[in-house]
Amino acid sequence: MSYGASPALQAAVYQALIGDAGLAALVGTAIYDAIPSGSLPATYVAIGPEAAYDKSDKSGGSAEHVFTVSVVTDSAGFQAAKDVAAQVSDVLIDAPLTLARGTLIYLNFDRASATREGTGATRRIDLRFRALVQDT
Repeated sequence: MSYGASPALQAAVYQALIGDAGLAALVGTAIYDAIPSGSLPATYVAIGPEAAYDKSDKSGGSAEHVFTVSVVTDSAGFQAAKDVAAQVSDVLIDAPLTLARGTLIYLNFDRASATREGTGATRRIDLRFRALVQDT
């Protein structure tokens, strides 16, 4: 196993998200690899936690990366968050990402959870994806 392709996977996911016109129409430039300090927009997308698991076999080293992309909004109801989450999902599922290191074998949706945070005024949808990367 190698974790060496993880930065390349994250960079490619980020580029796919910021490069999608449909997602830009919903959240503008509010797509983050790292949450900035200060005030945040009403709705934003953030790449979140990741775990990696060895999937090496006789063909070589590979790892399955399980990562989260979050949609956070203070819009009333879940509809706005779900619209953004659906677009994120459409962008990433089976995306033909080119990595600076390694080869993406698959990128699939795993699960999602929609929750209210704090007093309930903020809605959050965490989308979890699985990506298999062969480290070359």
